[in-house]
Amino acid sequence: MSKRAYRPQIPSNRRKARPTAQETNRYKSHLETGRTRLIAAGLIFAVGFSAVTLRLADLTLMTEASEPRFAKSEPANRLTVARADIVDRNGVVLATTLPTASLYANPKQISDPVQAAAQLAGVLPDLDRDEVHKRMASGKSFIYIQRNLTPLQQYQVNALGIPGLYLERSEKRFYPHKRLAAHVLGFTDIDDNGVAGAELGLDRALQGSDEARALSIDMRLQHILADELTKQIEKFSAIGAAGVLMDARSGEVLAMASLPDFDPNDREGIEEDQIFNRASLGIYEVGSVFKVFTTALALESGAVKLSDGFDVRKPIRAARFTIRDYKPKNRWLSIPEIFIYSSNIGTVHMAMATGTKRQQAFLEALGLTRTPKLEIAEVGAPAVPERWGEVSTMTVSYGHGISVSPLQVAAALAAVVNGGSYHEPTLLKRAATAQTEGHRVLSEKTSAALRKLMRLNVLHGTGRKADAQGYMVGGKTGTADKAVNGRYDKDKRIASFASAFPMDDPRYVLFVMVDEPKGLKETFGYATGGWVAAPVVRRIVERSAPLLGLQPRLPEKFEDDQEPLLVKAIARAD
Repeated sequence: MSKRAYRPQIPSNRRKARPTAQETNRYKSHLETGRTRLIAAGLIFAVGFSAVTLRLADLTLMTEASEPRFAKSEPANRLTVARADIVDRNGVVLATTLPTASLYANPKQISDPVQAAAQLAGVLPDLDRDEVHKRMASGKSFIYIQRNLTPLQQYQVNALGIPGLYLERSEKRFYPHKRLAAHVLGFTDIDDNGVAGAELGLDRALQGSDEARALSIDMRLQHILADELTKQIEKFSAIGAAGVLMDARSGEVLAMASLPDFDPNDREGIEEDQIFNRASLGIYEVGSVFKVFTTALALESGAVKLSDGFDVRKPIRAARFTIRDYKPKNRWLSIPEIFIYSSNIGTVHMAMATGTKRQQAFLEALGLTRTPKLEIAEVGAPAVPERWGEVSTMTVSYGHGISVSPLQVAAALAAVVNGGSYHEPTLLKRAATAQTEGHRVLSEKTSAALRKLMRLNVLHGTGRKADAQGYMVGGKTGTADKAVNGRYDKDKRIASFASAFPMDDPRYVLFVMVDEPKGLKETFGYATGGWVAAPVVRRIVERSAPLLGLQPRLPEKFEDDQEPLLVKAIARAD
């Protein structure tokens, strides 16, 4: 065999041949088809990525940074609407709505209700396992299991992995200051509808709005008022107390407290006495505080002058009543002395000189015989005599036989001291430019005279313990036995003090009352307005006045050359 390398012969049919025209056309057709498919696929991917990009942009940039309000499966008709915040006059948030979650179930999708109820009870200790099992076995398609779950509880429920359980995005009304101003704010129900207080009174304005509503309340002053009343309740073993601090020129309520109170965030086990608003709904006989109004009417009507007086040595008999003085002076007293010594007999003489019709009309003008208008529903109607005859005229003159709320007293007192204009009380903040003229019930002259008498009472009369140095407090004490089963109980009383400051140009009125205080050794067994309520006023004024922008002044010498009998009254009181 030859030694030349072997070269295999390639068959002719395997040699590379030039493609035919038909094959070239077919190849081009396949290439165009592939290119078209690639372009179509690219467009589909581009559209898909664009949609995802737009959705991400919408979620992150164009909407609120929060989760959807409800689960995807939640019916559209169960969507709730946001509720506006409530703030105080300085913008401090008093009530707001927070996002939360509620757990509900579709029992028809739960295969083992017994096991599901047991597992849920393990992570939600407040649940009644038997009750949940019963409801899950009811055959219904929707049941609520628990509202307002914490984030941890939401995580734990999700971790159970039970089919048929759903978390609904919802909202919960929250009150950051808890008990403070609870009676003013009120609260909502589980569906965020107003039930009490401003939540109810302003319900329509708050529903579906994102504009906060500003109240007239100043939470700094509210804290001071509630704190001092709480201290006095504890000190005198009282059953309750109430107070109202009001702007005398506008009728704005700057603070309003009722004790005992409650936490609107947690209303489980709250007693009726805690819910009851003593400041605006409760009505009481306030006793000698009414002598402010009787004296104002007598001077305004011209029935008496400051230079007049009455003999108060003899008690006054009216029907089955005998009207006496608490601490009789047994002599003739001038009008200023009748006020300073809180003489029932002298006050009755002034009322009789004025007349029943004038008394009724004046008390009506001061808002004391009609239900006041306020932005909350808890407003009490006064109790007035059914047959307002001569005897009623006598007893009403010194605050017996007529019951009013602390809110009414504060609004009426504001009219007496501010120059004679009555303003309807309000819990809403009024703009600085708002018209607050009110309607005139007294002359400037009579108002000025009452300011002097009220200041005299604090300097030399029953209100000495209310004298906050530097702030010229004026006022009138009140002590009234409570009516129990149609008879007065001498062991149960209302101790109160109605005040204003500063008396040379009153800006604010403050009324406080303590319900059923008990006498102490240091008060010599007394539990009257002078011993119980007046000291509270002093402390509240001393703490509040700096926040109100009032500068303390040096003690003034109270003299008035035009009214020499005022000076004479001081000398006699001393």
